[in-house]
Amino acid sequence: MNLPNKITIVRILLSAIILIILLVPWYSLGFSWPEYLVGNVTVNIKYVVVGVLFLVASLSDFLDGYIARKNNLVTDFGKVADAIADKILVNGLLIILAYERIISIIIPVVIITRDIVVDSCKMLSGSKGKVVAASILGKIKTICMMCGLTLVLFYNLPFELINLPIADILLIAATILSIISGCQYYYNVREFLFPKNTKVAKK
Repeated sequence: MNLPNKITIVRILLSAIILIILLVPWYSLGFSWPEYLVGNVTVNIKYVVVGVLFLVASLSDFLDGYIARKNNLVTDFGKVADAIADKILVNGLLIILAYERIISIIIPVVIITRDIVVDSCKMLSGSKGKVVAASILGKIKTICMMCGLTLVLFYNLPFELINLPIADILLIAATILSIISGCQYYYNVREFLFPKNTKVAKK
């Protein structure tokens, strides 16, 4: 197993740890995470720990892709594992944050629905031998999403102290870009979704 794939496996493990920390009913186990007051914001250390792990996992996503492309180490296993890691990390976190009413439920619904549509289009276009590269809007969407979620987990600090909702702005931007880049991807593969009927000329 090459280095990028090892990094991807570590990201999957970090994603699982993040979900476990957020889902375990700690109070039922007799444990409570410490809380601190930062300005007028009550900070629960649980979310800070998750934020640090999420930041490390997000950076590893860019790192393994960079190493794989630079050293020509892209493998089929790496492609599949990378997609699984991303879905567990981002979608799992979005669902939990929406369930806890920390973010709007609209965000995970839109983003997860978009991912399902795009992944379906990718499978269809791939079966036809056409690979559509990720658009610049899709990459910007990912950056906005990662930064926005990181800030949410860090209680939007230090911006919260000056009432500047940067985390919300980034997540809204990511949601809008998700829709636009999804439509863009659909446009690029539409010929495979609705192939034109070709008529055989009579001799």
